[in-house]
Amino acid sequence: MFTVFNEELARTAGEIRDRHLSYVAGEWSDQQLTEYQLNELRATVAYVKKNSPFYARHLAGVDPAQITSLDPEQLAAVPFTTKDDLRREFEAVLSLPLSKAWIFYETTGTTGRSTPCPRDNTDSLHNNTALTVYYDTVFRPYGDEQIIGVSGPTELHAFGDTFGDVCRNLGHAVAKMWPHSPMVGYDRALETLRVLPATGLFSTPGMALSLAKKAHAAGLDPRRDFRLDVIMCTGELASPSLLENIGEVWGAKVYNALYASQEASVMGASGADGGLYAAPLLNLYEVIDPDTARAVEPGPDGVRTGELVVTSLYQGSKPLVRYRTGDLVRLTPAAAGRTLPAPTLEVLGRTRDALVIGGHRISGYDLEELLLTHPRGYLDYQVVIDAVDGQDELTLRLELPSDRYDVRIDEALIGDAVAGRLGVPLRFEYGALGSVTTTGAMVSWKAARVEDRRLPVPDDERAAALAVAGGRAQ
Repeated sequence: MFTVFNEELARTAGEIRDRHLSYVAGEWSDQQLTEYQLNELRATVAYVKKNSPFYARHLAGVDPAQITSLDPEQLAAVPFTTKDDLRREFEAVLSLPLSKAWIFYETTGTTGRSTPCPRDNTDSLHNNTALTVYYDTVFRPYGDEQIIGVSGPTELHAFGDTFGDVCRNLGHAVAKMWPHSPMVGYDRALETLRVLPATGLFSTPGMALSLAKKAHAAGLDPRRDFRLDVIMCTGELASPSLLENIGEVWGAKVYNALYASQEASVMGASGADGGLYAAPLLNLYEVIDPDTARAVEPGPDGVRTGELVVTSLYQGSKPLVRYRTGDLVRLTPAAAGRTLPAPTLEVLGRTRDALVIGGHRISGYDLEELLLTHPRGYLDYQVVIDAVDGQDELTLRLELPSDRYDVRIDEALIGDAVAGRLGVPLRFEYGALGSVTTTGAMVSWKAARVEDRRLPVPDDERAAALAVAGGRAQ
């Protein structure tokens, strides 16, 4: 309700809301969207050149007035911003002093220097309005009597504030729970979910599975003893098959709710049909070849696959210009009949998380989908890669509920799929998995989910994941 005390912000909030409502209603033409994005791109470039010490130097040779189209040739004249820039320049990237923000967040810093990610009211109004409008399509079918649990990774993350604000906008009650906190823990978080009872949950995929494991260990059945209708997963790589399994375990509809980062804020959000939609009023999207940094040409179906580059189309604390996310995506054009009129995203994992197995390169997303298309009812998973006599081998480790009720695993079918795609044998192991699988949001999917024994020692990220896991409340 802060806008009640600031008439200018109240007007701005209404304008942002009306703009997003008009867009999702399909009232924008392609030309209108292009004009809006071009004007806001120019505004962002001019804003950061004026207000950010880093961008004043970095974009010294860029005249926003000379950007007359969104063609790749014109955009290529604007330098990229990289994660290394953010780590090196630190506060110099900001376009407003920290005192002008309403809240301060930072990146996790588990594998490098953490960087400041403050939000001012403009940042939050733009991002949370987009999420509110998109998520309304998800929650509306479940009525007005909803209580939503929010389980985020850390207190210095935007997770809790963002989803709490969005649920408040939608009229739903919120309970913030931090199962990894020693003051809360899993038992208390589960009790809160059960007693309220919560009808929805925002969490990482790993957290949704961990809560299910703890429920089973306490003699509870997630499907019978909880009332969750919707689980909104974010913060980690999540293939459709993993989400479907989480849904079966909990008896809920599960969405890939959000694609975002502390640095770049919201880049994609779910709609009711399960699509992960781009937010073209918040960002300008480019897809480049991660090796050549050149724009990727769309395929015959219009799909572009490569590294995502985003530019903020609003001017707040830390707008970024041509920011290389380091994430591989498939960006599919908008299509008729979908919940929202925006393009859809499939986030394939970080560029450096791609693996070469049996001589075949595969993204984390596609590997997870390959392994998890058929098994259902498991409570956790991990992938082990070995090299035996010069040949790669995979092991799929699965943690199962003790009663194995409703567990479906066809080892031969999964093995045939792996042999056909990667040409390597697949073994299975069953048993409890350690808490390292919960660290995807803090470190990376690969560090949390893959044990690559072909390496002589764990790489830095795997070592960081093991250290995080060892320090968490169990």
